[in-house]
Amino acid sequence: MGKSKFENSKESGPHSRLANLVGTWDGSTRTWFEKDVLADESPMQGRIYSLLNGRFIRYEYRGTLNGKTFEGLMVWGYDLENDKCVCSWLDSFHMGTGIMFAEGKETSNGFSVTGQYGTSEMPEIWSWRTDLEIINSDQFIIRAYNISPNGEETKATETINLRIDL
Repeated sequence: MGKSKFENSKESGPHSRLANLVGTWDGSTRTWFEKDVLADESPMQGRIYSLLNGRFIRYEYRGTLNGKTFEGLMVWGYDLENDKCVCSWLDSFHMGTGIMFAEGKETSNGFSVTGQYGTSEMPEIWSWRTDLEIINSDQFIIRAYNISPNGEETKATETINLRIDL
């Protein structure tokens, strides 16, 4: 009997790519609130754990934004049956008390997912695209973009992560 899709993915597919990120990371985060106007640049620390026998990874991070501490959590996975990347994201700054669910695709060097957000004070729904770019086994970058209801994209955050557990 042959290997399952999941076993193959853990060996050489999207689950393998995600599993290779497990470890401890230091980084630097840049944040923009207005197009092309850098609002903050500060250190970020993170740790990535494997969940449920490699089905998902959990990325926990902590940093500061304009001198105030914040923390966040992302769960990344790959839905083999529907051939799409899936992600949930929560943090103490951007998401408040909400959880964003996003889905997307595997890219040549990582993953790209898009979710939506809005509030009762924001009647039009906005989108948020998150790109996870894997540079090599010791570096990855997470970039996020706000997408207005009319489709205009602006960079919101960029975190460059470097592995610290060798």
